[in-house]
Amino acid sequence: MAMNKQLLSLIVIFQLVLASSAATCPLKVGFYDKSCPGLESIVKRTTAKFILRDRTLAAPLLRMHFHDCFVRGCDASVLLNSTRTNQAEKDAFPNLSLRGFNVVDEVKEALERECPGVVSCADILALVARDAVSLIYGPYWQVPVGRRDGTKSVALEALTNLPPPFANISTLITMFGAKGLNVKDLVVLSGSTT
Repeated sequence: MAMNKQLLSLIVIFQLVLASSAATCPLKVGFYDKSCPGLESIVKRTTAKFILRDRTLAAPLLRMHFHDCFVRGCDASVLLNSTRTNQAEKDAFPNLSLRGFNVVDEVKEALERECPGVVSCADILALVARDAVSLIYGPYWQVPVGRRDGTKSVALEALTNLPPPFANISTLITMFGAKGLNVKDLVVLSGSTT
């Protein structure tokens, strides 16, 4: 229970510190209430289809959200594909082990059928991460929405902004500190994404 409270505290801090940099307008719970009233139920129902078959997807979905937010803010730039002239974050070495893109894709498809062109991929990624954690009996938290999707994704930025797996504790503390996160946040987030 203490770990759930710590994880919830970290997630709330994580959302507030990192999500604000990607939003051009204030984020709020209920942002899509009129434009896509079924948003929360569609995301949860679609995410549940995957998590109930494979509970091990919850941590990778939270990790994907973390990797997205740590680079350019929570703007879904981790979902963008590489082009002939640009290698995207998705194809950077730290992101090659990310799993769950198919979950996010299916949630997006379900939302497009119900509310075409309304919900940002950045918000979908945040909601999917929350629901995945909640579905494995982790904490549930309100997700303020209204993020805008990024249009730029650069592999080099993932390499320079994401903590490397071989980093020592001093480097990790410094990198997390630069994002407004402390040592407790580092420990809880690292544990929750494995």
